[in-house]
Amino acid sequence: MAFMGLEWIIVIIAIVLLLFGAKKIPEFARNLGKAKAEFQRGQSMVEKEIRDAERAEREEREREEREKAKREAEEAKAAKVADEEADDEEEEEEVDEELHKAARDLGIDPEGKTDEELKILIKHKVDEA
Repeated sequence: MAFMGLEWIIVIIAIVLLLFGAKKIPEFARNLGKAKAEFQRGQSMVEKEIRDAERAEREEREREEREKAKREAEEAKAAKVADEEADDEEEEEEVDEELHKAARDLGIDPEGKTDEELKILIKHKVDEA
């Protein structure tokens, strides 16, 4: 029964006509067409939902990647600022050390004095000389 010939199709149609009658067959065909249309509509809705879910997932992944790149850029910027501040502090310490050394060389005790006070005292000492 691998292949049904034309005879079998005619027999099946005759049996269907006998079981349902000639008036019921168009109604049966209409219902079958409606069922097929409804199935196709449902299938297209499922496919649309799958596409929407995939698009939403892709957008979420892209948003997370953008946020990650933004965080990494902010962290790199913060690290750069921290490095610059550390360099500035080192330079300030070097300037402070040079200021204290200059004050000691001129006979001024730098202990307990601010950098501004030391600058003023050094300027007066240099102006006197």
